[in-house]
Amino acid sequence: MSADELHPLHLLLVDDEAAFREVIAERLAEHGYRVEQAGTGEEALERLNDFAFDILLTDLRLPGVDGRQVLDEAFARYPDIIAVVITGFGTVREAVEVTQLGAEGFITKPFQFEELVHALHTAVEKRRLRSENAYLREQLLTRFHLGGIIGQAAPVVQMLELIQTVAVTASTVLITGETGTGKELAARAIHDASPRRLQKFVAINCSAIPETLLEAELFGHVRGAFTGAVANRQGRLEQAHRGTLFLDEVGTMSLPLQVKLLRVLQSREFERVGESQTVKVDVRVIAATNSDLKQMVTEGSFREDLYYRLNVIPVHVPALRERRSDVPLLAQHFLDRLSKETPSRGRVTIAQDTQQALMAHSWPGNVRQLENVMERAFALSPGRAQLELADLQEDIRGSVAPLTSESVAFSAEGVDFGDLVAQFEHALIRRALEHSGGNKRVASDLLKIKRTTLIEKLKRLERS
Repeated sequence: MSADELHPLHLLLVDDEAAFREVIAERLAEHGYRVEQAGTGEEALERLNDFAFDILLTDLRLPGVDGRQVLDEAFARYPDIIAVVITGFGTVREAVEVTQLGAEGFITKPFQFEELVHALHTAVEKRRLRSENAYLREQLLTRFHLGGIIGQAAPVVQMLELIQTVAVTASTVLITGETGTGKELAARAIHDASPRRLQKFVAINCSAIPETLLEAELFGHVRGAFTGAVANRQGRLEQAHRGTLFLDEVGTMSLPLQVKLLRVLQSREFERVGESQTVKVDVRVIAATNSDLKQMVTEGSFREDLYYRLNVIPVHVPALRERRSDVPLLAQHFLDRLSKETPSRGRVTIAQDTQQALMAHSWPGNVRQLENVMERAFALSPGRAQLELADLQEDIRGSVAPLTSESVAFSAEGVDFGDLVAQFEHALIRRALEHSGGNKRVASDLLKIKRTTLIEKLKRLERS
């Protein structure tokens, strides 16, 4: 196995036996490595001081500064350097020691040159895989936990990818989704991934504030502007200057107020209530609604021009029933949070049949409802390390009758064994495909079967 021709690896060879060192250096060069040599530990440290090598291949026992010190200095300067140790006194203790020092490989003299090449290749591959895994973990955290949003189902992954794409722009975003799906979390994720992340994220729920006060809450007011206005007050728009303003349930806003919001979106300026002086703001607006604004435009209760100003980039937050494979993940997340708040309780997990019931439920209240259900079940199951089906409220327990041997009712004629197995197989395949976003290769890996086997089973299911 040779070093990469496009990106040749620079290797520092450290050994006090000159003849041995020369031979090894020459043969490694034939395999594509860029080799420099050092005959002592001191010389090795000088070379390391001058150049960032990819690989350090060093004898463990050197006169003066020994191989352990060379390893320590190398890792202190270059944490990602790949180290392989050569020694003429190989023992299990030394092998463990150099591994603890950070070496990827250990080879004992005398050895065949092919052994050395294999050890180097293995060390390089181990480091590459470690680096890739670290990158993938980071990507998973970014993709599946962005801004507090948790999920691995295809609709959530697609939404998170869109959020990452639009976050870097200054465009207005309209977030749609049912109540309880996490629209504000999506808005915060956009803000947190944007260039405005160091500025304020200001939220206002348009449906929670009386219409008579919403205008003053949004734009601010001056003293005496209306009864009760005893002092000047800064509105949410000014508070969000250079940051992000989140308008939740924007569909409940009155038509006159919609006109004023439209002006803000067009000109980035407004007047406080009771004042004629124009205030300019630099703010990104993210709006959210659980209403069909397009239908409201048709009905005349929402301005068409405002709708198009808000709907520059639409982001849809899927309902929980559209991402059933995420239910166990979310449920466990809520339990883990509750466990941290109650340290004496310890971690609580969820029994398999309980997970099945949770996944089968329709969740009209979405993630918010699931969170409440987990809180109730946690509180009503004190001292237990696992939530059972009986811990769930009756309407959720009744959502599913898990297919188990105990749940099968035997009649005088018996049961169709093949049909029961096929039902379970069908459900399992569908869940794997849902979890993988329809990717058959990933689904087959999840099920630990060959991709061709999965395809054949799908064909049989389609024919049945």
